[in-house]
Amino acid sequence: MSEPHEPRRRPLIAANWKMNGLRADSAARFQFLLDRIADAAARPECDIVVCPPATLIGEMAALAAGSPVGIGGQDCHFETSGAFTGDIAAPMLADLGATFVIVGHSERRDGHGESDALVARKARAALDAGLTAIVCVGESRKEREAGRAEQVISAQIEASIPENIDPDRLVIAYEPIWAIGTGLTAEPDAVDAMHCTIRERLKARVPAGESVRVLYGGSVNPDNAARILGAEHVDGALVGGASLDGKKFWQILSSCP
Repeated sequence: MSEPHEPRRRPLIAANWKMNGLRADSAARFQFLLDRIADAAARPECDIVVCPPATLIGEMAALAAGSPVGIGGQDCHFETSGAFTGDIAAPMLADLGATFVIVGHSERRDGHGESDALVARKARAALDAGLTAIVCVGESRKEREAGRAEQVISAQIEASIPENIDPDRLVIAYEPIWAIGTGLTAEPDAVDAMHCTIRERLKARVPAGESVRVLYGGSVNPDNAARILGAEHVDGALVGGASLDGKKFWQILSSCP
């Protein structure tokens, strides 16, 4: 149970479009969201961030101007500039209008060999550029079946978060690797238990760690969103595939308690 003095954190729903979207279809998808949010009576009780491919950040930020929707990047380099062909620096994201950036997603950790130490450097670069870092953590199915899930997540929390971090500009996204894009979703009780573990690690690792929002990601969809978001220690969701469908994403947003 939450401690009596610990207030409920405002939910955050973040859309990760991954490597999907060209200008025409993405603008239409994003405008669908903005049109519904413009109706104050129907506005969900949560903060909203959309993380499109880097090629679309500037255009999406321009469309979002004046709305409550934030824009984020999907990754950044740990240096502010240099001979890093194909990479994008955190100040470049901020220059385009982004206010968030995802770092340490499992598709980066696994597909690009990113270590906890590298994720921490990227998170520091994001903070130094004025961005809020969404730091992803998650265990594999093999690690969970071996009973090592909490150990793995605790180690990632310890090593992926830079020192002297502002808790108001840190978000943790718990994404069990075996649930990402598979249609499998951890049961709400298991999600809540892991989030509780993450919260305790954050309190030990980060000053005022109780204020850091902890999101769940892993095949979140309109059918399971209400059960997941209703869990006591879940502060929102990082949504992948379902965020590419405007109607489905709106249903998820509308599931915020």
